[in-house]
Amino acid sequence: MSDFWKRVDEEIDFKGINRAYLARKCDFSVTNIGQGIKLGSVPSADTAVKIAQVLGVSVEYLVNGAEGAASKAKAEEEKQLMLYRKYSKLISKCEKLPPEQVNFLSQIADRLEK
Repeated sequence: MSDFWKRVDEEIDFKGINRAYLARKCDFSVTNIGQGIKLGSVPSADTAVKIAQVLGVSVEYLVNGAEGAASKAKAEEEKQLMLYRKYSKLISKCEKLPPEQVNFLSQIADRLEK
């Protein structure tokens, strides 16, 4: 498998989608992805742009693994959003607590981290 398709698969896993969803959003058949993987080829520029847009990454990243500053910032933002979704119930509960209890929970978390 080419590095391009490895990075596509990594992004698919990270986003929690599958190849069929990617193909549908890009307006091509999932067999096209399989064929590209089998041949070890990078798709045409137009197709690579579509794939990058659906995955929310740059074409440059998919082709050679390089991330620009904007891509890194977007990746960090997505990571933060994922953490928020994971812990949103806990955050909501903490927002209802008085400051001294939030401080106490923070101290407990610090001790557990060590």
